[in-house]
Amino acid sequence: MTIKSDNRHLYLQVIERIKKDIENSVYREKEKLPSEFELSKKLGVSRATLREALRILEEENVIIRRHGVGTFVNSKPLFTSGIEQLNSVTAMIEQASLSPGTIFLSSSMTVATDEDIKRFNCNKEEEIFLLERVRTANGEPVVYCVDKIPRYVLPEAFDHEQESLFKLLQDEANSYISYAVTNIEPIGYHDKISPILECEPETALLLLKQTHFDENDKPVLYSLNYFRADKFSFHVVRKRL
Repeated sequence: MTIKSDNRHLYLQVIERIKKDIENSVYREKEKLPSEFELSKKLGVSRATLREALRILEEENVIIRRHGVGTFVNSKPLFTSGIEQLNSVTAMIEQASLSPGTIFLSSSMTVATDEDIKRFNCNKEEEIFLLERVRTANGEPVVYCVDKIPRYVLPEAFDHEQESLFKLLQDEANSYISYAVTNIEPIGYHDKISPILECEPETALLLLKQTHFDENDKPVLYSLNYFRADKFSFHVVRKRL
């Protein structure tokens, strides 16, 4: 069925048609679309019009282009969250009705770096608990996590092999995380982390750098969380002042 003429630009009609075809499972997630020649012929538009539509669809993360291979339907994020809401990774996975899991890579006590001293307002002799993990959803790796907690925050004995550090701090250290200051960085393929998360070469990562504070405004946890961008989507509500 070809695109019918109306008052809108043709490329907007093409965008709407392709989105509707994806919604109706004409083209499924990760499925390769027909070639530009076949698709432009099917829709009855020029290849220039089709390319403009595909360019915008790629910007919207509806499709993904692999050079020399073709154009594919992008996966829909399994997890969506308002960035103004502070949820643990465990809670986000559970809210998607999936089972959270953890692959523990390493844990150790390290000497505080200059950045740690500034971040936690601690002295240079302070030990920092360092934890490296991969979080899974129904067994699939979705987040790579590096977490730092000052040793003085933690009890003498504690079990770090539980799903949520929020729960660990609350139950075993009597430290309730109240809020976090977050910086978000989109990054491309990461030589170490992308293979661990089983990412395709074109799959981007979203890095959330977060300093978590307790109810007394004391920094108690610093996290580097690398989210698979094809699995997680974050949004923010912005209000006009």
